[in-house]
Amino acid sequence: MKQSMETWLPHPHSRPKLLVVDDQPINVRVLHELFREDFDVFMATSGEQAITVCQAQQPDLILLDVVMEGMDGHEVCRRLKADPATQDIPIIFITAQQQESEELLGLALGAVDFISKPINPVIVKARVRTHLTLKLQSDLLRTMALMDGLTGVANRRKFDEDISADWRVCLREQKPLSLILADVDFFKRYNDRYGHQAGDGCLRAVAQALAETVRRPYDLVARYGGEEFACVLPNTDLSGAVEIATRMQAGVRALDIEHSASDVDRVVTISLGVATLTPSADLEFQALIEAADKQLYEAKSAGRGRVCSSSMAAS
Repeated sequence: MKQSMETWLPHPHSRPKLLVVDDQPINVRVLHELFREDFDVFMATSGEQAITVCQAQQPDLILLDVVMEGMDGHEVCRRLKADPATQDIPIIFITAQQQESEELLGLALGAVDFISKPINPVIVKARVRTHLTLKLQSDLLRTMALMDGLTGVANRRKFDEDISADWRVCLREQKPLSLILADVDFFKRYNDRYGHQAGDGCLRAVAQALAETVRRPYDLVARYGGEEFACVLPNTDLSGAVEIATRMQAGVRALDIEHSASDVDRVVTISLGVATLTPSADLEFQALIEAADKQLYEAKSAGRGRVCSSSMAAS
């Protein structure tokens, strides 16, 4: 009986993505047939198309022909490794060239392996299996490193990475980027009144309520520090961000966590600051953080338990 590749995947309920790049359609069809039962296979017949598909689909592994018309495989590899969004995707070169210098060049560019033409299906499957397993294990370790241990949402390091990347994308596409900063009201009093274990449980519940509010896979909820949380919303205008912040506020109130030491209500509440900015070349993403932090300060100064917002015009 044939064993499906899914039996050795770290995430057995999801199909890995494989990008096959070759300017000869017959070679693409052969590899597609070889892997279609176990992978979501994406195909490209030019270097330019490969980069476009890679940026859009974020494959787990790339099988890349070296010799192609126009942009060759080496240049494709250079460009993918120079882009933070694609630099960690493993690339296996497929080539008819056997010179040691070619292999050394490919490794220097960042390839993880070479497969010689004509293709041997057993060898191709074995090498793809090895490098895909390593990639998915690396992804799992990275996910754990970017998760807040207490609340289960993203940590500050993940927030810093995402807001920087989202800023670059929104700058390139001239789309608005919104940020929500949220703070649990009178949390020190909560800890003093109910104890630190209860405080930890409160933060976990608040984090879950915030995470359930966002629905798009590229929106991010992170623990920003202490009892403060952040939500990064790419391609979201101010009204959309305020709507999400309002739902967050209602979601935390609906938890109905007793807080008798609060001056806002008998239950745990949050204050939220919202800012929106369409990035420009003369600004950094820290300007958006500062704007959201200012709005959070306004919400606290106005009595807490509310949303304050501001839209910034790019200079």
